[in-house]
Amino acid sequence: HSPMYYFICCLAVSDILVSISNCVETLFILLIENRVMVLQDETARHMDNVMDVLICCSFMASLSFLGVIAIDRYITIFYALRYHSIMTIQRAVIIIVAIWGVSTGASTIFIAFDDNQTVVLCLLTYLLFMLILIMGLYIHMFMLARQHARAISRMHRKHTAPQATSMKGAITLTILLGVFFVCWGPFFLHLILFVTCPSHPFCSC
Repeated sequence: HSPMYYFICCLAVSDILVSISNCVETLFILLIENRVMVLQDETARHMDNVMDVLICCSFMASLSFLGVIAIDRYITIFYALRYHSIMTIQRAVIIIVAIWGVSTGASTIFIAFDDNQTVVLCLLTYLLFMLILIMGLYIHMFMLARQHARAISRMHRKHTAPQATSMKGAITLTILLGVFFVCWGPFFLHLILFVTCPSHPFCSC
């Protein structure tokens, strides 16, 4: 019943929703291309928009919950004694509802005006802001852990502990952000190309 596990559960739900939405959209595309399912252009466009809203919404929610989890861990480390008064269950529920609400509303706007470069630029700005926030918080926490490890090693006169702790922290941070970059990198490369060189043949997708 810790707020952190509510956020982790929502992160899992958003990631699963991305996968399901992509699978369903791909299935519909295959059925339509092979003439197994025949739809009017208007119906097909509406279905495509619904799937795109689901994918965009779940992506924004996933990124938001990654950021909230980072903030939650930051509060746990730097405000340990006040954590339970700062991050209550009620506040956690409000944050979760707000994230899903904003993600749904923003995704609907993004898909409705997906040809507008300003909208795509807003999505890219949001991505960069959240990634910088997450990396900044984890690097700050990593540096604090490294300082604590050095202090402990000086007390026990063991000089190998800081390097081992630093390596574990660096590996965890690399895996956390590396997986995100690998999974979402191609999608955002497509958006960057769309914004920077929309008329160049190389950039067309």
